[in-house]
Amino acid sequence: MLSALKRALVGRPLATAQARHERLSKTAGLAIFASDNLSSVVYASEEILRVLILAGAGALSLATPIGVAIGAVIVIVIYSYRQTIVAYPQGASDYIVAKDNIGTLAGLTAGGALLIDYTLTVAVSVSAGVAAITSAVPATFPYRVFICVAAIVLITLGNLRGLRESSRLFALPSYLFVAAFAMLIGVGFVRYATHGAPAVLSAPASDPLVPLTAILVLRAFASGAVALTGIEAVADGVTAFRPPEVRNARTVLAVLGAIMVTLFVGTTALADLYDVVPRDEETVVSQLARMIFGGGPLYYYIQAVSMLILILAANTAFADFPRLAYFMARDGYLPRQFGNRGDRLVFSNGVVILAVVAVVLVIVFHGSTHALIPLYAVGVFTSFTLSQVSMVRRWWRTRPARWGWRVAINAIGAVTTGTVLIVVGATKFMDGAWIVILLIGLLITLFLAIRSHYDSVARQLSLDGLEPPPPMNTTVLVLVGDLHRGVVQAILYAQALSPAAKAVYVETDPDRTRRLEERWGKWGMGAPLVVLTSPYRSLLGPVVDYIDHLRQQAPNHMVTLVLPEFIPARWWQQLLHNQTALLIKGAMLFRKNVVVTDVPYHLRD
Repeated sequence: MLSALKRALVGRPLATAQARHERLSKTAGLAIFASDNLSSVVYASEEILRVLILAGAGALSLATPIGVAIGAVIVIVIYSYRQTIVAYPQGASDYIVAKDNIGTLAGLTAGGALLIDYTLTVAVSVSAGVAAITSAVPATFPYRVFICVAAIVLITLGNLRGLRESSRLFALPSYLFVAAFAMLIGVGFVRYATHGAPAVLSAPASDPLVPLTAILVLRAFASGAVALTGIEAVADGVTAFRPPEVRNARTVLAVLGAIMVTLFVGTTALADLYDVVPRDEETVVSQLARMIFGGGPLYYYIQAVSMLILILAANTAFADFPRLAYFMARDGYLPRQFGNRGDRLVFSNGVVILAVVAVVLVIVFHGSTHALIPLYAVGVFTSFTLSQVSMVRRWWRTRPARWGWRVAINAIGAVTTGTVLIVVGATKFMDGAWIVILLIGLLITLFLAIRSHYDSVARQLSLDGLEPPPPMNTTVLVLVGDLHRGVVQAILYAQALSPAAKAVYVETDPDRTRRLEERWGKWGMGAPLVVLTSPYRSLLGPVVDYIDHLRQQAPNHMVTLVLPEFIPARWWQQLLHNQTALLIKGAMLFRKNVVVTDVPYHLRD
């Protein structure tokens, strides 16, 4: 039943040979890897306005210059990552780039920052998408957390079905979103040029709460800098594209940059021209759409595609988080399970873990985008900066053709993203950025501990310097609680292992012991019966003591414990029986030189 349900939700398994056919075209790749970056158009402009409004409605006029400055940073970062893709055609993850050129600690810092970034991408994007729903249908506001969780589950199932199939599911909303916002910006500017801004403001002007200072402007810039999130996704997923992978990835990145700058700067400028004031109960995009299109079908179209792209922006994280986890697991800094491909040729363990953590975040922060945003940008710009510095060092060390130009481009990118990182860290520190800094430090400690464990295991399992072990002898025991067909089968199996196999019985009731001994002569198959007394009616204690006594007889003495276990025909019938075998296996698991063997006897229905 569970297998049939899995096939229905995830699909039939794909052979390893089909992996090449699961790669993405440029059209599908743009939809998969750009949705996170494009979705920030919906909330990045609003985050700028939410900071500026603290200084009064008059300060909102600074939104456009700030948006243009962020647009320039986007162009610089896009161009820098296009160079990184050329240098790392097998995957230009910031983790790989930093580890390769600066060192392990820098690589782990970038890796930890990206893992946090991708997790927050899911929580922020889905929360913002649900905010678009609650803006259009206010009655759904009390149920926003439930809607967020449902959306994450649906996206998880889509990604478990495979990369190519998820691109089919999510490509159309991405292109509908680009068309919708191009229409919103185009019609908005034309209407402003012909009719001006509406006479009625979207919200009453507010009194200044703080003075307009350079610090406030920097805070607004830092808030709007979330527009850069997701730019690195294309570089991380170079190997997901069809051949020629490098050229296709660079093309997608360039197209993404052009679309992103146009939509983000256009939306920010439009909000400035139309005097939009941010409100808790309605998003800036919703207000713009109402002013430009009224409350008709086009307004709901804008809201619908905003909701879809925001929710599906999480798909970028679902594409890149498992891939990054695979790289780190391959190097021994995350559990090996993250390197396993599932039935549909995706790193399904990474997909599931990402979904679980994102659901926890959404519940803890009650589906609030504004509460999550301060945690968002620090990780993004940490990885950006480390990647750009790494590329500067790489070009300086290898000195390929036009290396001076390459150094200059990546140096400009490093200075730009590093400056933004300092601004974001300083202005958002008390708003929650300190949490991300602390988490990155904890993750690095965890990565190093995992790697230390794997190194220790490798050393202990290595054949280097191995001397021939002393001769091994063994005692085979069959643990019996009664005498039935399952026990007889287990005794026969034990005697096949060793003619000197013995049966062990723990006495808790002398009358039961006497009845067992009476039947043992006929059905005990010639195996001697050892009776252990248990005055306190404990089964486990006497068995453990007896096995420890046998293990002490010689340094390399092995004890094989054979457990007869009958298996009911139905799974629920197992609940009606004692789980003694399970307890014994758990107790013996960490005991040296003890082997536990199950001999199942299957009952008919």
